[in-house]
Amino acid sequence: MVTVWFIRHGESESNAGLPTSDPFAIKLTDRGDQQAKQIALSFTQQPSLIVTSPYLRTKQTAQLTIERFSSTPQAEWFVQEFTYLSLDRRQPTTNLERRSKVAAYWQQCDPFYVDGDGAESFANLIDRIRYLRQQIEQLDEEFVAVFSHGLFMRAVLWSWLTNSVEISSESMRRFRDFADSFKLPNGAILKLQLYNSDIWFSPIITSHLFEQYA
Repeated sequence: MVTVWFIRHGESESNAGLPTSDPFAIKLTDRGDQQAKQIALSFTQQPSLIVTSPYLRTKQTAQLTIERFSSTPQAEWFVQEFTYLSLDRRQPTTNLERRSKVAAYWQQCDPFYVDGDGAESFANLIDRIRYLRQQIEQLDEEFVAVFSHGLFMRAVLWSWLTNSVEISSESMRRFRDFADSFKLPNGAILKLQLYNSDIWFSPIITSHLFEQYA
């Protein structure tokens, strides 16, 4: 049996409402650093592999866990956030300032649309999800900690629960509705267990965080 913990990174500058531009370089806030400590303390056994995305905020979140389990191998997988807005036109902006562009993207609902440099399409996201599922199904390690991102983790959960890797406008709409239907706080953990063809997901876990979420 393989156990995978998907862990959302701690609060980032963008999550806190600060202006950001390059998604690769967004840092944690002081609150995010505290959440990273709480995550590291939540492990009751040593993971056999620690995975981060290419984005800095997952690496910062994972650092204390890596230090606690210094003998555990590390890897970087393509579990970065679904970044669908272009970077080539982006000056530092807040989430609030990007809201109209976000709404326009999802209103268009074209799964093959690429907004520009640094952006990916919904089809690209689904390709990454397919690849991740193959990676997990082929794991030799028994317990893997994957430090990832909110929208990407929702896509993983949606794909497995619905058994869908379809690329269409309708599936894109269904995913958006699913992603908007529940909270996934910074520092939250989603546990997956895979045994042969059977899969189990935990509820969204926040009990390790000092701040409790309803």
